[in-house]
Amino acid sequence: MGLLRDLIAAVDSGRIEVIDLTAPLSERTPILALPEEFGQTWPFALTEISRYDERGPAWYWNNITTGEHTGTHFDAPIHWATARDGADVSQVPVTRLVAAAAVLDFSAEAEKDPNFLLEVDHVRAWEATHGPLPAGGWLLYRTGWDARSGDPAAFLNNGQTPGISAECARWLAEETPIIGVGVETVGTDAGAAHSFDPPFPCHAYLLGHDKYGLTQLQNLGKLPPTGAVVVAAPLPIVGGSGSPARVIALVER
Repeated sequence: MGLLRDLIAAVDSGRIEVIDLTAPLSERTPILALPEEFGQTWPFALTEISRYDERGPAWYWNNITTGEHTGTHFDAPIHWATARDGADVSQVPVTRLVAAAAVLDFSAEAEKDPNFLLEVDHVRAWEATHGPLPAGGWLLYRTGWDARSGDPAAFLNNGQTPGISAECARWLAEETPIIGVGVETVGTDAGAAHSFDPPFPCHAYLLGHDKYGLTQLQNLGKLPPTGAVVVAAPLPIVGGSGSPARVIALVER
């Protein structure tokens, strides 16, 4: 209990700051639109059940409708064909939902080029300065894209959004000890990733290697390059390919 008491005391005193990495979830939350021949996810919506009225005099509550991959969300391995027999979101071990984070900031590059891609050499250069990627931890890829989240058109940007190259995605999946990748964009892959070889390589490689994705994160600019701890909390949907999630970071000040 001593360690937990120390943790709570540090949070209460501000020595550990709790930073919300989650985008607010509403009907304006940007969603990915696929070509017309494919099925589409539903945007987020609230349907009121009662609000202190004849339908329920003392309570207010709603039904919600949305897709698993709406807003800030968690991608489980089974989401992709390369892991069709992999874990669904309810089967992800809870010990993997609390992990260290490496934050790679390429917001300046993405501001100049919305199609900027993270390459292996970028990650190796970061490691030369900050040390190796954390074993069992997250690679959080900052592009500054969260500044666009209030404007769905600017956020989706006609499919021109930064991401990770196919070579880098394969390397991260096969040769690094990370648990997954977190991004600020609508999905873990670049907007142009449908034309990559393979298409959507972050999904294909990372999920296929029992790793995870976090998307539409915010406030990565408030995190240090190393030292933060991420808590990612998706709903344990049985059979679910993913889930909207509340994602927070703990940072020692």
